[in-house]
Amino acid sequence: MKKKITLFLVIVLGVIGVGSGVWLSKSYAACQLAQEALITDDNITVENGDYISFTPKNKEVTKGYIFYPGGGVKAEAYAPICRQIAEDGYEVVIAKMPLNLAVLSPNKADEIIKDFDNIDSWSIGGHSLGGVMASKYASTHKNIKALALYASYPSGDELKDSNIEVVSIYGSKDGVVNKENLDESKENLPDGSEFIEIKGGNHSQFGDYGLQNGDNKATISGEKQFNYTAKYTTELLDKIK
Repeated sequence: MKKKITLFLVIVLGVIGVGSGVWLSKSYAACQLAQEALITDDNITVENGDYISFTPKNKEVTKGYIFYPGGGVKAEAYAPICRQIAEDGYEVVIAKMPLNLAVLSPNKADEIIKDFDNIDSWSIGGHSLGGVMASKYASTHKNIKALALYASYPSGDELKDSNIEVVSIYGSKDGVVNKENLDESKENLPDGSEFIEIKGGNHSQFGDYGLQNGDNKATISGEKQFNYTAKYTTELLDKIK
């Protein structure tokens, strides 16, 4: 009997292992612009380990921004936008998620905050499923001062009566996000939340990983969508004292 149980467990673990490998192999990887944004230069120090951090050089940095990637997208793909935000004087950290799914580790920000004790105030953001998990984290952690949603929305109304600053950014050509949920989210976020549509932008170009299944082609370049998104996010973060 023990041998049968052991054999069964080995088979189950093997299936899980193979399934995980298949899922990871299908995950969207970082393209060229993202790879270039991961290189340290005279302005930004990039560390790529348990998470990816972008640290401004020669500046006293006291405010941080944590980013949760979209489902099935590798963390490195979000380097272009996150690096631009760091260049405006913020510590920016992209969380790496198990199997590239933020839903498997929604409190990943805890580890990051613990490692950066020089940061006085934190904000969080995320793309698609990562944004849903980021909003959930923000709803249960009062030390989060601002939330940036990229083609995303909160899972409920937990933030409705909070004082958190929120910006929701989405592309007019998005073929992936549930538009009904996106519209309804306006009632589930605090009064004063900003909703910004990027004309010609799509779902995929919040990262640099190619065209996602089901998405529409954008009518603006990835670089332009990155620039808009970084600008609107920085404007949000600038509101935090």
